[in-house]
Amino acid sequence: MKYALKLALIATALTAPAFAQQNAADHSSHASHQPAPAAASALSDGEIRKIDLDTQKITIRHGPITNLNMPPMTMVFQVKDPVLLDRAKTGDKIKFTAEHSGGAYIVTSIDPVK
Repeated sequence: MKYALKLALIATALTAPAFAQQNAADHSSHASHQPAPAAASALSDGEIRKIDLDTQKITIRHGPITNLNMPPMTMVFQVKDPVLLDRAKTGDKIKFTAEHSGGAYIVTSIDPVK
């Protein structure tokens, strides 16, 4: 009986530090990879490169998107409201907001630059 108890204590002592390290690593990695909440969305500069009305997607060459920690690039976004595409045309310089939701990047507002 004493032998089984000692064995259980040794096993617990050996696995507890590894579990604690893994648990701490899990928490820190989740916090660093999540984008800022949509409420913190700031306007980003961009230029519309393509509009696809059939799929309700828009391609934008953009500067940094600070709330998403995204560097400048050209990429395809979904739109939150298809009406946004009616007010936009290829070549327009814009200010826009975007968020990351459900695994997709979504444009939530588009304002033409005058």
